Amino acid sequence: MNQHPTTDQITSLIQEGEFFKLKEILKGFEPSELVALIEAEEEREQLIIFRLLPLRLATQVFEYLELDVQKHFLANLTQEKISDILNEMSPDDRTALLEFLPDDFVKELIQTLSEPERKVTLQLLGYPEYSVGRLMTPDYIAIRENWTVQQVLDYIRRHGGQSETLSVLYVTDMRGVLIDDIRIREFLLSPPERRVSELMDRRYVKLNAMQDQEAAIDVFRKNDRVALPVVNDEGVLFGIVTIDDILDIREEEDTEDIQKLGGSEALDEPYLATSIWGMIKKRAGWLVILLLGEMLTTSAMHHFEDDLQRAAVLGLFIPLIISAGGNAGSQATSLIIRAMSLGEFTVGGWALVLRRELLSGLALGGILGVVGAMRIVLWAKYIDPGYFGPYWQLIAVTVGFSLLGIVLWGALSGAMLPILLKRLGLDPATSSAPFVATLVDVTGLIIYFSVATLVLRGTLL
Repeated sequence: MNQHPTTDQITSLIQEGEFFKLKEILKGFEPSELVALIEAEEEREQLIIFRLLPLRLATQVFEYLELDVQKHFLANLTQEKISDILNEMSPDDRTALLEFLPDDFVKELIQTLSEPERKVTLQLLGYPEYSVGRLMTPDYIAIRENWTVQQVLDYIRRHGGQSETLSVLYVTDMRGVLIDDIRIREFLLSPPERRVSELMDRRYVKLNAMQDQEAAIDVFRKNDRVALPVVNDEGVLFGIVTIDDILDIREEEDTEDIQKLGGSEALDEPYLATSIWGMIKKRAGWLVILLLGEMLTTSAMHHFEDDLQRAAVLGLFIPLIISAGGNAGSQATSLIIRAMSLGEFTVGGWALVLRRELLSGLALGGILGVVGAMRIVLWAKYIDPGYFGPYWQLIAVTVGFSLLGIVLWGALSGAMLPILLKRLGLDPATSSAPFVATLVDVTGLIIYFSVATLVLRGTLL
């Protein structure tokens, strides 16, 4: 088995001007290998490598390159090369690229397409953003129920080269209405004279062109399909969506949720492709909101200033108290948002979630409460007996019960807030972990000093 040249060897061939030799070498690479090779090179070398690729291989590579590399190529390749690649690209991948380009540039690129490809592209771009219509490709195999298996196989040989996938064939009537889908293995294992109608069970899963892309992800996951048909409201088959496009959307959605969970707006481009100013704009707003939220903590502490002056020892445990509640809330909100995104439960299941978090919060709060109280007991008895004063037992009780209440509150808040946002039609990921932690910080102080007032009244307070 021949070993491919390393990146350094490829770079050396470029510097030496051995382009004919390099062109022959590159033909032996798989598209995925070429993508990794190109993205590891500098911009000048990227263009040279890409220009040496045959059209079909160049198109396959272009479809899987990062967006910023694609934009670089579009800005530096000849108009003819761009036109050839765009015409060769699958309609769904071409549409996904055009969505991220400026409108004026998109108009220019569309003019370079052939008439059939231009028509398909304009049709796909006409669907609402984030709809299934933007993902679908019109390259599929449609057959009739009165055909024989032999006729189907002959049809595939003639037209199958243009199809996005051949794993499933779609049966339509004379009006183009979808009436069934049949896996290719059924035709391969059936006698040539058997009719399509004899293989049909008229049970199939479909997507609507106007359906949200996130809903399509759930349909794919529940039905374990590599491709699904897309129909309009009348049931006419318009195209198909394949699993590779769904995986791309899933990655985008997960990336957006993770970025929001970190306490910032989702980035429109990859991290390194986002300008410093763009990064600042995405992060500054949430940081200001979180800062204003934390200012409420100062207000809460001011409200209990007299208590702090009479029992300064209570101030020692404020960082411990608020961090425990914030951590519990962050855990809960992360778990709930992920579970909702995977469809493990719906908003209607809020009562079950509330009950589970109530039990979990009590248990977790009890564990932390015991640990916090034991820390005070051990310190007061064995390390520095006079450190917490004569009422160290009451201080231990105060910290223990405060941790119980704050962790319970943090778990309930972190779990219920994403569900409430979902009910209001908002993105649950907006209830980021820092946001929940800030909320619990403020309320945690109120719980802490309320417990202290009850336990320490008549002694320190």
